[in-house]
Amino acid sequence: MSTLTRAGTRRSEEELRALALEGAALDDTDAVAVAKWAAETFPGTLAVACSMAEGVLPHLVSQHAPGVDVLFLETGYHFADTLGTRARVADELDVTVVDVLPELTVAEQDAKYGPRLHDRDPALCCAMRKMEPLARTLGGYEAWVTGVRRDEAPTRTHTPLVTFDEKHGLVKVNPLVTWSLDDVTDYAIEHGVPVNLLLSDGYPSIGCEPCTRRVAPGEDPRAGRWSGLSKTECGIHT
Repeated sequence: MSTLTRAGTRRSEEELRALALEGAALDDTDAVAVAKWAAETFPGTLAVACSMAEGVLPHLVSQHAPGVDVLFLETGYHFADTLGTRARVADELDVTVVDVLPELTVAEQDAKYGPRLHDRDPALCCAMRKMEPLARTLGGYEAWVTGVRRDEAPTRTHTPLVTFDEKHGLVKVNPLVTWSLDDVTDYAIEHGVPVNLLLSDGYPSIGCEPCTRRVAPGEDPRAGRWSGLSKTECGIHT
């Protein structure tokens, strides 16, 4: 059964799968063209996911979809610099920042599961504070755009440009798959886009404060996430 979105009736899974195949044929080195395709193909039913490491992806998409919804997973554990970047993105870019909230506040989670669940069971913490809220929110859209890049980690090497997201049941668009961190930085400088100060302070990958550390020179960019554990992904993109 279709669900309702702001633009009316959501297209069928069959239609969305066909659109994903159309997008997959685009040039994966032309992020601007991919963003333009996404905006034109999913008017009013497109969302951008942003961790607020910087505002590059929201800026890129908003050039073709002014006012586009930008989903920010407000876990309650973010660095102050991340929240500052979120505020700047909301104020300075032509987007609508949507705080995606978990069912429980941090205090409620602590009362139910005990303090510092992220240390004892980070997978459960991520599931409750990131994955479930995002899945719930994405139900109102036909497509979402993410900033996943192939150079970020071995788990992301084969990230497709556009695909049908089986987990969430909509089209997933990754315009920056072929970009490097330098490409992201260059774009931010060229367009005056907000950038999280942590990026220049040893944090090439920024997550929740309790689960993120600085990365030493030569380390994998995501080595600072869940350091000391086998966990390398929160589960959203795997």
